[in-house]
Amino acid sequence: MNSEFYKILEVDENATDEEIKASYERLKEKYNEEKWQEGEAGNEAARMLDKLEAAYREVTDSRRIKSQSTDGADSFEEVTKAIKAGNIPLAQELLDGFNERNAEWHYLQSVVYYKKNWLVDSKKQLEIAIQMDGANGKYKDAYEKLKAQTDYSSQTGGAPNINPNPAPEREMGGNWCSTCASMCYTYLCINCLFNLCCGCR
Repeated sequence: MNSEFYKILEVDENATDEEIKASYERLKEKYNEEKWQEGEAGNEAARMLDKLEAAYREVTDSRRIKSQSTDGADSFEEVTKAIKAGNIPLAQELLDGFNERNAEWHYLQSVVYYKKNWLVDSKKQLEIAIQMDGANGKYKDAYEKLKAQTDYSSQTGGAPNINPNPAPEREMGGNWCSTCASMCYTYLCINCLFNLCCGCR
């Protein structure tokens, strides 16, 4: 990446995306006002505005490509491998390193939170993923199953397969009630969905 682009944007190469955007918007407003001045001052401001637009485009495109590639491999694949290996701290570290956070990023963050048993946070990340890519069936399926799990847990205050007042026949190993069977199936589905989508076995 040409350091000249960062100089035009008046930021350091280690600046965050938010800092770069803020500087770009500030300079754009400045040059837009100055370009109406008479003579060379106006012409220079117009030239700087063109340079600013080009620099911002080059910097943001470069950062986007960098966030999607790690040593030639897709970064999402690296996160998936870390989750599959059970290395959740590494998966989180990789996710934290992304500059651009698209729907798949939020989905993978949801999986990491799920592995940590942070179900509410996991659900929130899935909601963001769906907002960004509502046509993705994988996100919707995971969300519906996780929502059922968190809703049940919030209602009962505990795991859905625990019954504080079991009927005599259940104490003796009798038939499950339909609610128990349904919720156990939901737990099974959400675990399978997250595991299979991440390539975990």
